[in-house]
Amino acid sequence: MKCRATLHICAIMVILLITWGISSKSFDRWKKARQFLEYDFIRGIALTLKTVSVTISPEPKCSLSRVCLPDRFALNIRSGAANVVGPKICFEGKIIMSHVLNNVRPGLNIVVVNDESGDVENVDSLNMKNGNSEEILEYLRNIKPGMIVLAASFGDVTPVLTDEIREVFVGMGSTLIEAVKSRDGWVFAGRAGAQNKSLYEKHAVSNKETNIYEGWPGMVEIGGCFPKTLTGGLNP
Repeated sequence: MKCRATLHICAIMVILLITWGISSKSFDRWKKARQFLEYDFIRGIALTLKTVSVTISPEPKCSLSRVCLPDRFALNIRSGAANVVGPKICFEGKIIMSHVLNNVRPGLNIVVVNDESGDVENVDSLNMKNGNSEEILEYLRNIKPGMIVLAASFGDVTPVLTDEIREVFVGMGSTLIEAVKSRDGWVFAGRAGAQNKSLYEKHAVSNKETNIYEGWPGMVEIGGCFPKTLTGGLNP
């Protein structure tokens, strides 16, 4: 009886030892599996974030419907509404002049941009009602060749808009400035000294029968992707 009891005890001990060994191995395997899954999960998240960061598209600038190519600047120019609401000039996603910024005045509102760096070189409002036409002409002629010129009318710009001033804008690529008359709206983007026809220009004719602002035409607006260089192409 004692011998049989001893064998029973030995058998139980052997079973316990085997069970403990299997459990230990299973635990190790489970631990390794968990570590692998955790690593794989973290790696998967990292790859997903990397993919998302790469595929996120940049937003269009200046309220355009598309993103401009790297060799072009985004711009949007809107004339004033009658002589009440001022114009707005946006360049590369930044509003440079607007009624809200309180830096527009009746006349021609001008922004001069460096065509190489895209930096704004000068912001000014030319008094076209009773300003000095000779000073205005000198200011325009002193703009360095190649500089990008953005212009928007506010109110009547014709009282001191001499033929010489018109000719300077023609030299920047304007084809409509010669037709601008009293109370007309006009927006333009060109390049000083380029002599090439600009595709970024619009003219709103003041007509008593079609005016919508008590003797004034509606606002006129242009927007697009302006070439950084003269060889950047002609399409907006």
